[in-house]
Amino acid sequence: MKRWSGAGAARSSLRGHDRDSALSSRKREVRSPGLRWIVMAVVVTLPWTKQRCALPFLCVLATTPAVSVTLGKRHKTVGIWARHMVKLVRRWFPTLPITLLGDTSYSILELGLHAQAQQVTLITPFHLDAALHDPPPARDAHTIGHPRVVGQRLPSLDVVPVDPKTTWQQLTLDWYGQGERPGTALWYRAGCDPLPIRWVLTRDPQGKRPPKALFSTDQTQSAEQIVRSFMKRWSLETTFEESRVHLGIETQRQWSDLAIDRTTPMLFGLYSLVALFGHALHPDRCIPVAQAAWYNKRTATFHDVLAEVRRHFWGNFSFSTSPTDPAVVLVPRATLERLSWAVSY
Repeated sequence: MKRWSGAGAARSSLRGHDRDSALSSRKREVRSPGLRWIVMAVVVTLPWTKQRCALPFLCVLATTPAVSVTLGKRHKTVGIWARHMVKLVRRWFPTLPITLLGDTSYSILELGLHAQAQQVTLITPFHLDAALHDPPPARDAHTIGHPRVVGQRLPSLDVVPVDPKTTWQQLTLDWYGQGERPGTALWYRAGCDPLPIRWVLTRDPQGKRPPKALFSTDQTQSAEQIVRSFMKRWSLETTFEESRVHLGIETQRQWSDLAIDRTTPMLFGLYSLVALFGHALHPDRCIPVAQAAWYNKRTATFHDVLAEVRRHFWGNFSFSTSPTDPAVVLVPRATLERLSWAVSY
């Protein structure tokens, strides 16, 4: 999910005010104007780098309630749009194992139930004050009344870190080292079916980060698998940053709603196409890397892949030269190649 705003979005009728999760806190809520895009990407490890890359393939514009009323459309929340997208992807790939990763905006009970029905594993951050329950007790033949949906209410996860009886397990990851405390429960809210989940509560031994909870709809996953899987989500933030710097997302100057609605998905798709073109041009993983005297870069980045794709397409151009026309300058091929290299970056 990405909030988008730019010079063109200032006059767009689709612009709304959404909560800025990066600037907001429990005591202070910050709302920023702009357009809110829900972006779905596939996380892969490309041959020329050891870092994971998120390649967007589907995005939807989610409007605010006020904008939906102005447009005369039924408002759809982020959770509703996410359910539509999950159902669409499952229709495309009916037998493929799918794991859906999201931020706190997707920690929704209805989305978890829908993902479970679609045989999709959902992993998102979990609210520490969520209502967790034990499984319902077994019924005997003499029990009267409707069967219980859930069992006894469990303590909220916000009291687990301060409980002296809590037993932590040490888990060291490539990104950060944390203690973790896993468990299983039923996530329940009145009016909804209970959702069986596997929750993991993490904490920083040095106390620099607050405790954080994650949950997965697959109860067979271990705590390490859940945490490592969720870490893949951060590659989407890199995709947003590189798309903005190199492809111009968030800097478009369209003033038409249709132009904005078309350009942003195309730019996200262009990011994925450039990565695939780079893989097709260099299946041997040897993509030229731009070096600088002050920076020793050993692996290729999206900047290098984009430059290589540009050189491939621009190299098919033919330049007319004439030995008799003084207005035409004969450029040595070595100079032309150096110029092409510089313009590519």
